[in-house]
Amino acid sequence: MQYRTLGKTGLRVSEVGVGGAQFGLTNYMGQWDAQSEEAQRLTTATIRRALELGYNYIDTAPGYGNGRSEEMIGHALAGRRDQAIIATKVSRGHWTPAEIRASVEASLRRLQVDALDLIQFHGSWYGPADVESILHQGGLDAFQRLRQEGLVRHIGFTTEGPSAGVETLIATSAFDTMQVRYNLMYQHPSDWENNQGIIRQADALGMGIILMRPMTSGVFQRLMARFFPQIHVAEVGRLLLTYVLSDPYVDVALIGMRDPRLAEVNNAISDDLASRIDLAQLHERYVR
Repeated sequence: MQYRTLGKTGLRVSEVGVGGAQFGLTNYMGQWDAQSEEAQRLTTATIRRALELGYNYIDTAPGYGNGRSEEMIGHALAGRRDQAIIATKVSRGHWTPAEIRASVEASLRRLQVDALDLIQFHGSWYGPADVESILHQGGLDAFQRLRQEGLVRHIGFTTEGPSAGVETLIATSAFDTMQVRYNLMYQHPSDWENNQGIIRQADALGMGIILMRPMTSGVFQRLMARFFPQIHVAEVGRLLLTYVLSDPYVDVALIGMRDPRLAEVNNAISDDLASRIDLAQLHERYVR
């Protein structure tokens, strides 16, 4: 496993992280009973194998199964807290100071930890009301108080992509990280043709960059299967992960996995440095 520094947090993070949505959401990305004993067994086996391989970043959220993902991860990490950097979130629509504190305290109980390494606003496009709630109605202040109390170590937000609201949040310099959707199909957050995008903006202010859905949530795989059925799905996955790991602005790419073998596959892709892509050269239009 290769490692990168998560922006101004200074944390050394595995460049592939474990995404927790697939653990806690029933029938998300395939048949899965999140409440079953078998689901907990596979979750525990996957997380512990990932830790053995060198993964150290685990992302979750209360919204992933009404706290179920956090519970499952907490069980899997029992006795292994020092091996993991744990990130969770506060659900959109619950961003008053009282709701934020209640959410964090509930996450701490479910994850069985005394402090969170990263807490994030779980957002999407950030319209004016979202920005108002965070910056002027106590949301950011509540995060900062929790950090001062030692209940959280770093603060950030998640976003589906570029918007005026996201640019406003970045410009405050108040956040340590940004988690954003970025992949081969959705490249605007890190625009290599124009050297622009919210990933570049956030990086310039020292923010750590975390990716959600680097594997396109299966959309690109289904597209390729329809038009190029001769290409094995594993090779498509290798392409997708290699693409985002080739971006030096990215610190950690989150991947959902429910099988220890997938942790091994993604770890091997991380260590295959010879396959990395020169993205500037790839996007060059003119012959030199």
